[in-house]
Amino acid sequence: MSEEKQTLQEMCEAYDVTPRTLRYYEYIELLSPERDGRKRLYGQKERARLTLILRGRRFGFSLEEIRQWLELYDVEDNQTTQFSKWIELSTNQIDELEARKAELDEAIAELKRLREVAEQALGGNS
Repeated sequence: MSEEKQTLQEMCEAYDVTPRTLRYYEYIELLSPERDGRKRLYGQKERARLTLILRGRRFGFSLEEIRQWLELYDVEDNQTTQFSKWIELSTNQIDELEARKAELDEAIAELKRLREVAEQALGGNS
C-alpha cells in the first residue's frame, strides 16, 4: 500500500500555515517534500517533522534549535542522545519562558495599579 501524500495546499489547510511558511521551511532545509514536477508532495515523515516544528515554535524555540533537535531524529543511533539533548533544550526554554512570565506578571500588576489610580482619580472628580 502506498503512502498517502499531501499537496502544499492540503498541508496549509491541515496545519494552518501559509504556503510561504512551508516553502521557507523547505528553503532552510527543515522540510524536504518530494517533487512531482513543480508540485510538492508531503509524506508521513514531512508531516511529522512539521508537527514538531510547529510545536517547537509554539514553545518559543528558534528555528536553529528546532533544526538541531530534528537532526537528532535523523540519526538513528539511540534515544539516549535524543532524550539528553531534548532535556537540555527544554530545560533552557522552560527557564526562559518562566523569566518572561515573571516579567509579564510584573507588567500586568503595574498596569493594574496604574489603572486603579486613574479610576480613583476619575471617581474623585465626578
